[in-house]
Amino acid sequence: MYGMKEVCEESGMTYATLKFYCNEGLIPHVKRDKNNRRVFDEHTLNWVKSLTCLKNCNMSIAEMKEYLAMCLSGADTIPARKIMLDAKKAELQKKITALEDAIAYIDWKQNFYDDILSGKIEYVSNLTAPKD
Repeated sequence: MYGMKEVCEESGMTYATLKFYCNEGLIPHVKRDKNNRRVFDEHTLNWVKSLTCLKNCNMSIAEMKEYLAMCLSGADTIPARKIMLDAKKAELQKKITALEDAIAYIDWKQNFYDDILSGKIEYVSNLTAPKD
């Protein structure tokens, strides 16, 4: 059994986030010890780790709740879960492409600056008027 602090350490989740997820009903079957503190078993810890991944997939709380409800409903919902995850994957792939484009721009700009600093090309700015 794991306490809140141990679950946070294992999952990389903050204490406040874990407490919030518990209060939102995102972590089912959480038990309490004799002092009324939440305790988590291995299965629950693994679900908390899954929630961390779902958050990293940019799932909203509402989407996480929908996904949880499908998981709790059983194997019949696996096709719907796959569709939901495919949509998130497509969103993430778009973000990856945008980040790769941004990195390519930075690389191009750094090379441009290196060429100027080495004297290979003359400095020209799109932000200033050309010299007459």
